[in-house]
Amino acid sequence: MSAIPSVDLTDFVSEYEGRKEKFTKEIGKAFEEIGFVALSGHFLSEELVEDLYAEIKKFFDLPQEVKNNYEIEGIGGQRGYTSFGKEHAKGRKEGDLKEFWHFGQYVGGDAKLAAEYPDNVIVSELPKFNEVGKEAYKMLEKTAKYVLRALALHLGLEENYFDEYIKNGNSILRPIHYPPITSEPKNAVRAAAHGDINLITLLMGAHGRGLQVKNHNGEWVDAIARPDQLMINVGDMLSRLTNNKLKSTIHQVVNPPRELWGTSRYSIPFFMHPISEMLLNCLGECVDAEHPKQFKDITAGEFLHERLIELGLKKA
Repeated sequence: MSAIPSVDLTDFVSEYEGRKEKFTKEIGKAFEEIGFVALSGHFLSEELVEDLYAEIKKFFDLPQEVKNNYEIEGIGGQRGYTSFGKEHAKGRKEGDLKEFWHFGQYVGGDAKLAAEYPDNVIVSELPKFNEVGKEAYKMLEKTAKYVLRALALHLGLEENYFDEYIKNGNSILRPIHYPPITSEPKNAVRAAAHGDINLITLLMGAHGRGLQVKNHNGEWVDAIARPDQLMINVGDMLSRLTNNKLKSTIHQVVNPPRELWGTSRYSIPFFMHPISEMLLNCLGECVDAEHPKQFKDITAGEFLHERLIELGLKKA
């Protein structure tokens, strides 16, 4: 038995009201109790997943001097390549044992947001890389939209509450490479214990051991999904918005046993962000005498800026 509950998105998008209600209840309960679910029935085809993994492996196999050409200064790592050890968890000095790439929003019909976001970076050595990345981004964004619609209903909001905030939102698709470990890590792990910044995260590649979630008893439990599933978790923005009714759970990626140090690990999270103007003020539906307001008022853009500084990706 997995410690992480499983849900099927086809229940929510079906024509049967009972199945839709079942999904809404199941994902709401999971996000209140542990903050993670394994989701099947998403919009990513098996072929698209295979193509994306093939392309990102080709990129990370490029010579380091080639990859370095795609590391763009001055944008807090929001697009293109971030080299090994640059990012660290909030409150830690040691850099995580990973390198990664960022695909960002493909803005349609909004000149202001198109000017606000950095441009996506084109990898000239790999003709399919950007095309496959864009398609995966769109399918993950579509999946996240329906998950948020279910959560809106669970919270007693109108079903499309989040739609206007996530359209052209500042979401990020992050292919990550954890290279083979060649020497004893000095107090560093592949991804130190952290909570995500955003509304929700959709993770591809949590199929082997490594990802762990801290449950409400303070115990670390393995989070393992089937190959056809995405692991989805609550981020800090959604936790703030819901006055911690939906839990942003601390998680980490631990180093493998020594006998597996020589192997790479890949994972691909999609961080669903809203537009920067979205207010993260605690919803009235989530505040009462038993649950007083826990967080100060802040916009999504202000909160993101604060956290990028804490992660070492932006200077104060």
